Amino acid sequence: MTLTTPVVFTIFNRPQLTKKSFEAIRNQKPAKLFIIADGPRSTHIQDKKLCDEVREIVNNIDWPCEVHRNYVEHNLGLKKRTISGLDWVFTKVDRIIFLEDDNLPHPDFFNFCENLLQRYLNDQRVSVISGSNFQNGILRGNASYYFSKYPHNWGWATWKRTWDNYDEYLKFWPKWRESIDFKKKFPKKLERKFWKKIFDQSYSGKINSWGYPLFACMMKKGLLTATPNFNLISNIGFGQDSTHTKDLKSPLSNLNLSSINNLTHPQKIEVDFDADNYDFDNNFFEKNSLFPRNLLFLPALLKSFFLNKLYKLHRFLIIK
Repeated sequence: MTLTTPVVFTIFNRPQLTKKSFEAIRNQKPAKLFIIADGPRSTHIQDKKLCDEVREIVNNIDWPCEVHRNYVEHNLGLKKRTISGLDWVFTKVDRIIFLEDDNLPHPDFFNFCENLLQRYLNDQRVSVISGSNFQNGILRGNASYYFSKYPHNWGWATWKRTWDNYDEYLKFWPKWRESIDFKKKFPKKLERKFWKKIFDQSYSGKINSWGYPLFACMMKKGLLTATPNFNLISNIGFGQDSTHTKDLKSPLSNLNLSSINNLTHPQKIEVDFDADNYDFDNNFFEKNSLFPRNLLFLPALLKSFFLNKLYKLHRFLIIK
């Protein structure tokens, strides 16, 4: 059966990864394929050769397919290349399935995305369909998927309406960060402090990510992500040549893939808070070395430290 939903595939300079992920796309024979390629970096002498190798791999289109290519000859970087590429794609189509070169999908991923893209086409509450599951085997609800506030972007699908609301500069952030709405959407103090730091650094440009602004834009509008109960994407790109996933020992690296079998739908469209709390505690917070738990509460720890010292001094003076 031909995949009718357009597939977007982003590539750069990793031929071995590209071969694997492109073969998974090739097996699905999408009727329409958009290929977005970043250019070589001037500071890396091997990039030109590697970029050429990767582009040669994706020239192997041996099925009926309308192919659109958007290549640049100079490096833009992951954030700008992804944003400029998706801006271009959404001038041509209204929905997509999106894969990066290190996103290895299970075959069920494509049908899952295509089915839900149609099911929630006119439901403004649902903004993203993710292929990734980080619940470590814990099933959420009785359906094939649940709804989350977190738009995990290792293999995902969306509509033009979502991208139309995307603001890479987070112009709304300075005002929203002080609002009651932000506090309501992040009611836990620890989580609120964590995301304030992330969004502050995204706003200032210290974090060069297109994904965090997407999450902020979705959270501001209260939009949801359909998340499978079975992992449909394995990130095979962890390593030193990766932009954001360098830790080879990460438990999120090379996750096993599972079949979704018979697709069943949740009865209600609402956030699974247990799943999101688990996600934050185990996948965002604990594994993000930039934001260890103690540093987030450094002022409180310092206060406790000095009060303890003062108490010991007081007891010493009394005894003396």
